[in-house]
Amino acid sequence: MIIVSEKAKDRILELRQEENRNEEENIRVSVKGGGCSGLMYDLGFDNQTTDSDQIFEDKGVKIIVDRKSLLYLAGTTLEFTDGLNGKGFQFVNPNASRTCGCGESFSI
Repeated sequence: MIIVSEKAKDRILELRQEENRNEEENIRVSVKGGGCSGLMYDLGFDNQTTDSDQIFEDKGVKIIVDRKSLLYLAGTTLEFTDGLNGKGFQFVNPNASRTCGCGESFSI
């Protein structure tokens, strides 16, 4: 399961409205190879699912995750920060043994 913070939920709802997306477009979170630590997070809107997808809902936000990515993401919290040191979505992943300074890549 992926947990969504209140700030992340609010920002997702804002983006959905700003980008004129409908309620059926959910958040897809996946893990891909790359980045300075070996694995990268990928986040975007999606309205398509496959048989290998799991769908979670937290705070009214539906999140789609493929089975392979779920192995890396179980227990992760999706945060949003808008402070001086950076702005954007961040992943707090208890499975990551190392993360890079930008917070967009990690290793297990």
